[in-house]
Amino acid sequence: MTGPNHPWSTPAPDPHGTGATPGHPAASPATAATATGAPAASRAPGTGPGRAITPEPAPRPGGTSGTAEAPAPGEGTGTTIRRATRRVRRTAAVLAVLAAGAVILAALNSGTRHGHLDPRSADPTGSRAVAELLKERGVTTRVVTTAREAADATGPRTTLLVTEPDLLGATQRSVIRSAIDLSGGRTVLLAPGDAGLSDLSPGVRTEGDAAADDLDPRCTLPAAGSAGRAGTGGGLRYSTAAPGATACYPSGGHPTLLVLPTGTTGGDTVLLGSETILLNESLAEEGNASLALQLLGSRPDLVWYLPSLADTDPAAGSGDDDRTLFELVPAGWSWALLQLFLAAVLAALWRARRLGPLVTEKLPVVIRASETTEGRARLYRKAGARDRAATVLRAATRERLAALVGVPPTRAHEPAALVPAVSARLTGGPRDVTALLFGTTPSDDAALVALADHLDALEREVRTS
Repeated sequence: MTGPNHPWSTPAPDPHGTGATPGHPAASPATAATATGAPAASRAPGTGPGRAITPEPAPRPGGTSGTAEAPAPGEGTGTTIRRATRRVRRTAAVLAVLAAGAVILAALNSGTRHGHLDPRSADPTGSRAVAELLKERGVTTRVVTTAREAADATGPRTTLLVTEPDLLGATQRSVIRSAIDLSGGRTVLLAPGDAGLSDLSPGVRTEGDAAADDLDPRCTLPAAGSAGRAGTGGGLRYSTAAPGATACYPSGGHPTLLVLPTGTTGGDTVLLGSETILLNESLAEEGNASLALQLLGSRPDLVWYLPSLADTDPAAGSGDDDRTLFELVPAGWSWALLQLFLAAVLAALWRARRLGPLVTEKLPVVIRASETTEGRARLYRKAGARDRAATVLRAATRERLAALVGVPPTRAHEPAALVPAVSARLTGGPRDVTALLFGTTPSDDAALVALADHLDALEREVRTS
């Protein structure tokens, strides 16, 4: 951005021949004098208190010129209060909409998985009813949340229930697999997919989803035979070529309940394709309760494994090194991120609508040139900008001298063109005009004041010669 006598540009010649630059008094030596506390006598001629001018409007952001906002004539306090009230109401309305959206999203996604398959939960999707029935039969239920705790609690007299096999990492699956091979007890895997079967039960693969119906056992397993028809449908189906496997509750030719013997004598692994028989809301249907009690109550101790976010194995190291950042983020946080994104979009639209287009306003008052000079000088002094002040003073002086000695304005800042012409107008002994007009930055405030005085004296001498 450039303009006449702006602190970041060179000044225009004084049309009145007084040494003052209308609208930009910072270009005068008086600026530096005022900034360093010099007496009023060192100010440029023609900028005294009796002279009032109207400076040009300062540029606004975005390139639209104008002045600072000022109340329109006749605008009172009441109008200002009404405007502020409208802004507050709009802000409150936007916040209310955001809050309502957050509440709606939270309501739609809350409670659906709370206490899911937890033996301590009485929610419809909890499993407290099964745990209470097992307790009445003398089975002790212990809830664990890490694979290491689950493996340490297993043995020949325990049943290990893994509720979410597919959520386990490689390290957790390895720990559970070791427990299956060495414990000699029963392990129940609830609806494992291909990801869990690859490590926990090799040789078994899924065959798609089963029909969402209650199924007949159609097998020789005693637990299934006594339970009869049960709600094992609506889950996964399995197939295997492993010897000694017992397939029950088939759907479309593939079982939804599979019992596999383990290497340790007396141990077995049960693959249950559906979680329906363990839920509070469906336990009383058909033979669900009987099948659940017989599968989980065959041993006196039941280890109920609920995987959690803290399920890591410090001894073996992290098993999630191959998982991405988004896979490690809990599912509920995706809705929170969506809410934040919507809030940011609404806030951007609100702010864009509120600002409106830029307008140009006329200066409502007339400012004295001396006041503008002193204000600009104080800013220079506060910032310690002696280099900028000296540059502006020299540039303004060079342009005024070029107009006096007949040097074209385009060459006013060339030492080879300006210095000889100015020197020819001087009387007395030789002086270093080059150092005065094109020299270095003053080292302190006193040197800056001296530079302003010398420039003022040089201009007066050339003007009167």
